[in-house]
Amino acid sequence: MAKQDPYAALRIKEFNIFLFVRFLLVFGWSMQFIVIEWQVYSITKDPLSLGIIGLMEIIPAFSMALFAGHIVDRREKRNLLALCTAAFSMISLGLFFLTSDSIVGNWSTKSILYCIYALVFFGGFLRSFFGPTIFSLVALLVPKKIYHNAATWSTSTWKTASVSGALFGGFFISWIGVDMTLCLVFVLVILSLFFMFFIKKKPILNKKIGEPIKDSLKAGVQFVFKTKEILGVLTLDMIAVLFGGTVAILSVFAQDVLKVGPEGFGILNASISIGSIVTMFLTTYIPINKKTGKKMLISVFIFGLSIIAFGLSSLFWVSVLALFISGAADGISMVIRQTILQLKTPDDMRGRVSSVNSMFVGSSNELGAFESGLAAKLLGPVTAVVFGGTMTLLTVITIGAVNPTLRNLDLTKDIEENEK
Repeated sequence: MAKQDPYAALRIKEFNIFLFVRFLLVFGWSMQFIVIEWQVYSITKDPLSLGIIGLMEIIPAFSMALFAGHIVDRREKRNLLALCTAAFSMISLGLFFLTSDSIVGNWSTKSILYCIYALVFFGGFLRSFFGPTIFSLVALLVPKKIYHNAATWSTSTWKTASVSGALFGGFFISWIGVDMTLCLVFVLVILSLFFMFFIKKKPILNKKIGEPIKDSLKAGVQFVFKTKEILGVLTLDMIAVLFGGTVAILSVFAQDVLKVGPEGFGILNASISIGSIVTMFLTTYIPINKKTGKKMLISVFIFGLSIIAFGLSSLFWVSVLALFISGAADGISMVIRQTILQLKTPDDMRGRVSSVNSMFVGSSNELGAFESGLAAKLLGPVTAVVFGGTMTLLTVITIGAVNPTLRNLDLTKDIEENEK
């Protein structure tokens, strides 16, 4: 096999435009989430109101996921993404008005809160379409021989935008205020919509016109459960996110366990993200095609160990190092998961398979935050984190033992066949 070109996907103009569009969207979405959480807590002073935000987003995102995948597989992807982006811009504009001085000064807190919840709910509905559409569009922008490289760059762009959006969201609140920050989000979304039309319309690869929705949804779910490699990586990531997530209770560790204050809290958050971003970019140089399954299992196992180390640590620098390693391991597993999904999913089923992925992994973020908070309340933060890391290790061992297809997975032949 020829030497891997780490910039192969970046040599395609439309893919570069796609990455820029995705960065703007994710950056704006992440910044908007942080700002809304800040604003809601500022006007209510009730932690439960923050939990309701997650609930309002996850209910439509989860319940619509399979139907969204069915629709995505039967629609032209560029225009569908543009339509979703235009709708997202209306949410940002609405949130801007709801946080403006004229509305805050004249509306009741309850009215503003309910309107924010309604817009977040609509955003969750859109989220169910964004994931499958973006996943399907990537495969139409690059040749099959560089799917693995495109998946790495796309995932890295998403993670970088997510981290930087959350970081700048906090800064912009203090610099220009909540309402003007949301106005900036609106501008970024409109800018992404403008550049989206520099991508040409793509062919619709699913030709099963008139196929009943029930049969279509059933086919997508059955494909995932029959394809042991995909089922294995989705299960691994779901358990790792559900039990191994520590972000939701990092503030507890910063204030009550490590006693490092807001500055230390920021460093703890940053260490996870830096580890993840660094390793995702490194994977563009280091091939993951050989012994892919073992690398996936090892990366999630290391993630579990690092989470346990963080839970047991009472030294700040050890905690930072443990979180950096957890982010690095998580970054590797994310790239491997996206690569396996791109290579093992038929073109006409990408929307539905991506929707099942979002149900497995995407929904686990909110559920994982709830699990972490509940476990910390019942068991204490240290025991909760150690328990989560232990559950992750047990899951890796179990899946490695019962799923030899994933354990022995090697993508060398898949990539070589695509390169022919």
